[in-house]
Amino acid sequence: MSALAAHLRELITLEGPLTLERFMGLALGHPTMGYYMTRDPLGLQGDFTTAPEISQMFGELIGLWAAETWVAMGAPPKLRLIELGPGRGTLMQDALRAASVVPAFAQAIHAHMVETSPALIQLQRATLARSGVPVSWHGAIETIPPGPAIVIANEFFDALPVRHYVKNDGAWRERLVGLDNHGRFTFGLSRQAEPSIRAQAPEGSIIEICPAGQQIMNALAGRLATQGGAALIIDYGYGQTSLGETLQALQGHRFVDPLALPGQADLTAHVDFAALSRAARAAGALVCGPVTQGALLTALGIFDRARALSRRANGAQAAQIAAAVTRLVSSEVGIEVEGGMVDGMGSLFKALCIMAPGMAAPAGFETAQA
Repeated sequence: MSALAAHLRELITLEGPLTLERFMGLALGHPTMGYYMTRDPLGLQGDFTTAPEISQMFGELIGLWAAETWVAMGAPPKLRLIELGPGRGTLMQDALRAASVVPAFAQAIHAHMVETSPALIQLQRATLARSGVPVSWHGAIETIPPGPAIVIANEFFDALPVRHYVKNDGAWRERLVGLDNHGRFTFGLSRQAEPSIRAQAPEGSIIEICPAGQQIMNALAGRLATQGGAALIIDYGYGQTSLGETLQALQGHRFVDPLALPGQADLTAHVDFAALSRAARAAGALVCGPVTQGALLTALGIFDRARALSRRANGAQAAQIAAAVTRLVSSEVGIEVEGGMVDGMGSLFKALCIMAPGMAAPAGFETAQA
């Protein structure tokens, strides 16, 4: 039994069943035992791989997108380039390298990394040590100094804790995590109905919400609406709010029981982009999208970038570049990569842009809606 599992069992014994939101929050973010606090979860030796780790092209295109968006903002002389959940710092490193082709943009940047994991902060510091721009770290976006900003959030919102409500005996009851007769974590339901949910749905239906995601989006959009700027959110999820739950756990690139290994497996849920859009609009920001990741990267020129890289590559490197493009933009199932077979990210992953009022839709997006 891990120390965190023992801690969670003790909490349940003393206080009763935990909400799924609290269980997930502690499993991922406990200050000393949480999953993200104690390890580098990325890459073949970790539990999952993100787009920046697949190819430098991803971060480079995001960097050029940011430079073009900065020009559309009126090229403010000082810009907060903010990344939420920066992983190893790979995306920011690649984005800053690409952004250097626009010297005035590069000179305007102060990079701000929003990260709570000491292990990942250490990796980010090493990655960005020679970035050529000032870099600061923050535990929350609210502590970043004011000013125009461009915000990048790649696979950030999917890791925020969710709550589940289940239609049971005609009422909505919150899903809780308790202990079975053998001391194993198990799902149960609150005895108390949730009166604020009035949705009509069949018995057994599940509603999944992410309060933290909506709170962060509200704060982020409020900042952009009043101080200027834009945010690019890329994650796996769905475009319309719907019934159902999407909680999943990954360990060693394989799905495992979400309750079995707290603190030792990555816990995530698909992002409700419609809910994020509603929160952004409520805070006074404009919304573009969502569009699929495949459509965004295609519009930003990933195929042209791949051809340019391939001209300077040997045969094996060119094949790796082609495989990376396929994985990032297609919806193909069963792409062969080092370490096994994976599915394309092109359709499952989506991109949403949040902007200050008055801005036109940025590259990769067609229209902006208030």
